[in-house]
Amino acid sequence: MTGPRLVLASASQRRLDLLRQIGIVPDLVDPADIDETPLRDELPPSYAERLAREKVLRVASRHAAAYVLAADTVVACGRRILPKPGDAATARRCLELLSGRRHRVHSGLALVGPDGRMALRRVDSRVGFKRLSAEEVAAYLASGEWHEKAGGYAIQGRAAALIRFVSGSYSNVVGLPLYETAQLLAGRGYCPRCAASS
Repeated sequence: MTGPRLVLASASQRRLDLLRQIGIVPDLVDPADIDETPLRDELPPSYAERLAREKVLRVASRHAAAYVLAADTVVACGRRILPKPGDAATARRCLELLSGRRHRVHSGLALVGPDGRMALRRVDSRVGFKRLSAEEVAAYLASGEWHEKAGGYAIQGRAAALIRFVSGSYSNVVGLPLYETAQLLAGRGYCPRCAASS
């Protein structure tokens, strides 16, 4: 028995690893490569949903009769969308903003099935950082773990020692809400074993 292929519309190794953790191995990885600049006055939840939708539609146009999965994860402090730092100065500003505060992590999930229909979901988690000392900030920056991570941290790494609590999906904070992703795929008829045998 064979089934339609699963295409992951993301260049993120974290998302690929998370899917493999629950036994889902995409047949193909095809990053969308879209402009991720937030729109004027765009709120973080809407931004996450919009990017997931744009990514999945861009990639689905290249893969007829396949399942195409896209996601985007946004770290937000209030109405402010935090960047994915490419330099230590930006990462420091993120950490200093998050220090001693709660923030939200929003993920948009989008799936286009073989029939061309799209399903869109959003998952929200809350995260609380301890109050960071100057030494803790410096040590985390020195690790380099912050590079290109939303909000300037990776909860699955050294930042775990800086986080007091997580409310909601932990895997969402890592980069892909696994329960919701599995439910979305199953609800649209995706069969991992069928795809694996194709």
